[in-house]
Amino acid sequence: MNSMHAKDKRVATGWRAIRQAIQARFETLDPPLFWLISGLFLVSLVAIYSASHDDPSRFIAHLRNLGMAAALMLILSQVPSSQMQRLAIPLFVVGVLMLLAVEVAGETSKGATRWLNLGITRIQPSEMMKIAMPLMLAWLVHRRESLSTPRDWLMAGLLLAIPVILILKQPDLGTAILVAASGFYVLYLAGLPWRLLKVGFGGLALLILLLVIFGDYACAPGLDWPGLREYQRQRVCTLLDPMRDPLGAGFHTLQSMIAIGSGGVVGKGWLQGTQTQLDFIPERATDFIFAGFSEEFGFVGSLVLVGLYLGIVGRGLWIALGAPTTFARLLAGSLALTIFTYAFVNLGMVAGILPVVGVPLPFISYGGTAMVTLGIGLGIVFSVARDRSQVTQGFSLQG
Repeated sequence: MNSMHAKDKRVATGWRAIRQAIQARFETLDPPLFWLISGLFLVSLVAIYSASHDDPSRFIAHLRNLGMAAALMLILSQVPSSQMQRLAIPLFVVGVLMLLAVEVAGETSKGATRWLNLGITRIQPSEMMKIAMPLMLAWLVHRRESLSTPRDWLMAGLLLAIPVILILKQPDLGTAILVAASGFYVLYLAGLPWRLLKVGFGGLALLILLLVIFGDYACAPGLDWPGLREYQRQRVCTLLDPMRDPLGAGFHTLQSMIAIGSGGVVGKGWLQGTQTQLDFIPERATDFIFAGFSEEFGFVGSLVLVGLYLGIVGRGLWIALGAPTTFARLLAGSLALTIFTYAFVNLGMVAGILPVVGVPLPFISYGGTAMVTLGIGLGIVFSVARDRSQVTQGFSLQG
């Protein structure tokens, strides 16, 4: 009896120690960011259940993906941001080499060569670059103590351009946009000259203006656009006029806009969206999940979701402002703004104001690869917040 009692006591003590260790890890997380992400996870479960409740296995898989992302956040939040500098060069070099390997021996699916078969698993190297790119550029700026010469900016531009070009060749426009954005944010936060920004945004505005004016001619059958595939041209043309092909290229956009508009102010109610439940919305659990969510929860629900994203991005930028090193500041800031890009591009394409590209809604859309990448990114932001807190506490103790 005494032996059994001692064994039970040891087990209870062991569980108590584990619980205390986990609790201690959670206590180091930035509270506002933690609660904002928790709210987003809750919305995610509500949205994915509505979009896929006829397939319970998908909901369970989504729950597993969220758990994996949360675990990665927790693990990386405990790693000092200074230690992550050591990963910058190896991760970037491996990522570029794997992108080159995709060019030579990649697997093709649905007309795109994006995957690399390693024997035990199949990976998409371009996803790695969403983390490797800001890591590398943040390391470069930190190492150079800012980019102060044309040579420095040229080097940074080449490091950004090489992976983006390789990803565009796969082709994968959505991922190329996200990788380019993550690198651009590092350079912007590092002090990218305003004259370059003016030239870039001026060129983009001119291109949009020309498309609007000469859209009918540019979208004429048989006309090729340099650097873009035919399906990419069709997506831009569909943005200009969804009724050009309402049952083909424009079907996604039109059905999505109908769902969003029919939601009204407060929505039709959970599981009551006709466009969603009757399967009119293509990709309703992945890229176009916001259309179904907006139909069921209306403008108010959409406002809550957008507020959560803005809160996460704003908190991430606030954490970056007080980061203890230049590397940590640039890394946290770029990763926070990358989440903004994810959300902005997805919401824009679902609402019909941006072309359709393969960019998921962060932590809402079904899919494991993007969830892992986002979990890693926010884990790094939590790590910077932890370093910032420790530095602040150190100053307080000295005072």
